[in-house]
Amino acid sequence: MHGPASLGWLLVALCALTGGYCLLRMRSAVEERRRAAGGEALMGFGMAVMAVPAAAVAPPRWAWLAYAAVFGVVAVRTLWASRTGPHHLHHLVGALAMVYMAAVMAVSPGGGHGGAGLPLLTGVLLLYFAGYVLWAGVRLIPVPAAVDARVPAPRVTGWGDRPELARACRLSMGIGMFAMLLMV
Repeated sequence: MHGPASLGWLLVALCALTGGYCLLRMRSAVEERRRAAGGEALMGFGMAVMAVPAAAVAPPRWAWLAYAAVFGVVAVRTLWASRTGPHHLHHLVGALAMVYMAAVMAVSPGGGHGGAGLPLLTGVLLLYFAGYVLWAGVRLIPVPAAVDARVPAPRVTGWGDRPELARACRLSMGIGMFAMLLMV
């Protein structure tokens, strides 16, 4: 990515750590959670690789085309999965945003950023991810639960199954995506 190298490396660290945590979440006993965590891990690591500052490594054009192809396949797979429910649509938008950013970097001179994207599409994606970050952040605020002695509290067996950690993971990836789109 273009821009300050320190910002790029912080973004790489955020996305790589998030991807690593998502790999740990794949140990869940619930298949749907494992599948979602695997997709989020791929997104986190893909974002980390894409966020490496251009001053450190300038990938060739074919690498950006490969990113676009990989995330294009992810988008098609997510579109197919979205027929079971709308909760897959955010992952679809994320995969399409990755395809868009990779395509912009592949066609721009020097494989870089700095206004090479379509302003309207970039703006729509920025608005979407800004809204998502705000929504995900609000969901992390603890809400006092009404205690009902007849209903047992849900049992969380492992820290990888904790819903607030999964939400924090998605929040950090949304922040990362927003930051990356600012550079397009």
